[in-house]
Amino acid sequence: MEHNKYILIALGLLSLASCTDINDQKPDGQYISGDQKTETVGAIPSRIKADVVGMYHMMAVPATYFGEAAGRADDGGYFSLALSSDLNAADMVCANSGYNWFSVCSNYSDRTATYANPRMRYGLPYNQIKVANDIIAAMDSTSTDKTVTAYIGQAKACRAFAYMTIAPFFQFRYATSADKACVPIVTEKTTNFSDNPRATVKQVYDLIISDLSDARVRLSSFSRDDKSYVNLAVVDGLLARAYLNMGKYAEAAAAAKNAISETDATPATRADVSKPYFYDANESDWMWGLLLSASDVSSSAKNEATEGAQLASFSSDGYAPIGCYKRINSLLWNKIPSTDIRKQWWVDDNLKSSLLDGQTWTTGDAVFNGQDIPAGVITDVKVAFDPYTNVKFGMKSGIGNSVNNNDYPLMRVEEMYLIEAEGLAMSGNLPDAKTILENFVKTYRDPSYTSKATSAQDFQNEVWFQRRIELWGEGFAMSDIMRLGKPVVRIHGTDTGNWPSTFAFNMSPDDPWLIMRFPQKELNNNSGVVDNTGGTQPKSLQNSNLTDGVTD
Repeated sequence: MEHNKYILIALGLLSLASCTDINDQKPDGQYISGDQKTETVGAIPSRIKADVVGMYHMMAVPATYFGEAAGRADDGGYFSLALSSDLNAADMVCANSGYNWFSVCSNYSDRTATYANPRMRYGLPYNQIKVANDIIAAMDSTSTDKTVTAYIGQAKACRAFAYMTIAPFFQFRYATSADKACVPIVTEKTTNFSDNPRATVKQVYDLIISDLSDARVRLSSFSRDDKSYVNLAVVDGLLARAYLNMGKYAEAAAAAKNAISETDATPATRADVSKPYFYDANESDWMWGLLLSASDVSSSAKNEATEGAQLASFSSDGYAPIGCYKRINSLLWNKIPSTDIRKQWWVDDNLKSSLLDGQTWTTGDAVFNGQDIPAGVITDVKVAFDPYTNVKFGMKSGIGNSVNNNDYPLMRVEEMYLIEAEGLAMSGNLPDAKTILENFVKTYRDPSYTSKATSAQDFQNEVWFQRRIELWGEGFAMSDIMRLGKPVVRIHGTDTGNWPSTFAFNMSPDDPWLIMRFPQKELNNNSGVVDNTGGTQPKSLQNSNLTDGVTD
């Protein structure tokens, strides 16, 4: 990728947080203004390529958002947003430790307007929107030039993705709150940034669908360089997600089916996922992902803000192995059948998993083989695994390596099968939905699986269960809770499972504390925004009688 061009043109965008800031930039040094771009692009459209590369790369490269020389270990680009979302939900457990940069997500103090984590989760998508808007504004939308058409399509798809990254968290679900305030809309035509009120949920999703529909036409014959770019199959995958969030189930099923037919990705086999996996975009099931090279994580700050350092359990230079392993909620793990290979994606309460057979962790004089890896201790490098620690995610640089350049999946084809099944059932075709789900699970994960659902609602819960284990750690947990109108259920009564006491609570599906607050910088700079209010930070053991229909 053309990193140097991107740095010259777009690096200045990465440290910005509010809609106002990111749309009020002036030409400075090597930064190219919108007017300047329009002039040069008119002659050579390919000159905008650096911004297109940057639009994707800004999501992938860690330790860039806050612009601090020393960096921050929670500043990992889109990965940090996904991890924050998962830690808000019910299925990912982490220690209440001083090494846990994301404890604010687990205890829900991330609804504080001045905290870094919510500021990043709001600002990073708008930074991507800013770059997308610049690309769209610089190009002639009526041009038939293939390069121009493709770049506009890329920009619109990424703008839609950015809005989908924030919309589910600033208001309740589309089905009940379509006319309620969500987030401000900023497009290439927006001029009033200091008084830009929140659009409704419906207005935000109208823009998302419009952008993706246009991108679908523009990218119909686009051939990408690698999986960091959006292609037609990814656009249809994003449409499937958007329609699912909107409760337009027939449309979601149709879009997911299109995505499956258009992609060359195939589900990871049972053999594939019988070892630590999901770390390399070259894996067969990836449709779209964040790609990292060793040079992308060359500094200490960048190396420690990545998926390899924070989520995977096998790095010799990471926060996870020094006491912040990401674990599955034991309530959910207990529901996974022993015949399902995915039960092995986490070690059991005896620290055993078949995924470790044949694996070796070597660091200096320390060598651990197979089932000895979880119990192994390496001073200043690795503590013993906790029960239910994930071994789902391997290491691109190798187990026990210090280079945390794992790629991160943004879309896998398995998700499309799950969306198609849910969409069919919820739009009235339960028999076909059961066939799709059973074929997928039996073929690739659990040969003993049979759907027991007798109603669409029961089947939706079955699919939710499948999503919770299949997509664990990939950023879907909280957005699924929000779109389904489910409670956050971490504990059953006084049984807190493997949760630290501070994080051991449940939340009702209508609790106002579930929806995010706007960062103070946005409130200061955009007088049109009225903040979300209501609710209080949850306390240990609250709502302990709630159930979710899956872990009951």
